[in-house]
Amino acid sequence: METTSRVGVQASAADGAASQAVPSARRTVDGYLLAPFPWYGLDEAFTGPRWLMQVGTSADGAVEHGSIGHGDEPSVRVEGGYGNGDRERFAVVVTVAANPVRRSGDGTGVLEATSVSSAAWLAGVGLLSFTWPGQMDHSLRDDWLDQQTETAWVLADDLHGSDWSTLSLPVDGEPASFHYRESEYGWVLAGSTKEGVHLGAYGRGMSAYGLAFSVVKDIGAYAK
Repeated sequence: METTSRVGVQASAADGAASQAVPSARRTVDGYLLAPFPWYGLDEAFTGPRWLMQVGTSADGAVEHGSIGHGDEPSVRVEGGYGNGDRERFAVVVTVAANPVRRSGDGTGVLEATSVSSAAWLAGVGLLSFTWPGQMDHSLRDDWLDQQTETAWVLADDLHGSDWSTLSLPVDGEPASFHYRESEYGWVLAGSTKEGVHLGAYGRGMSAYGLAFSVVKDIGAYAK
């Protein structure tokens, strides 16, 4: 996550959201292998398709977060509805390194700390990237996305507010507490693990209540 200001973070996430539309055949595992932290996905109880999305880096090039998908690869339809939400069933897991405030690698700036709120915001923005409100003109979507991105930031900054509830889900076989919210576009949740990372997740068509998370043993398998 970028430092000093939210503007940098939003720009980074916007770029990441755009790259989510790249076909899986053109995504590689290289960036994931550079991460100094474990990646999380749905546990082995999920037997559907698994696929890579993208990683996010800090100002000094270090991998700080990334997303991997499960189920149907979502798409944004150019007009009407939200993608093919009536048919698509997917859940995306976002892994965020738990980092304190620190100097950038080149010593020119300060990288902000990451938190559960970071995971919640990245998950919220990820869900928006595959959302298209019905009856909205194509030319208005960028303005709508900017507005909703700001709203996602505000919501993520207030995880104990009335917009969130608490949900207990298994992480590496043990119950863990998550912040959870639903909207007309899908659901978002966020929490932390004992492995030193924060988890975010979002999806549509798949119930969040039946999910379980675990460390990905072989991230390369997601690229196949």
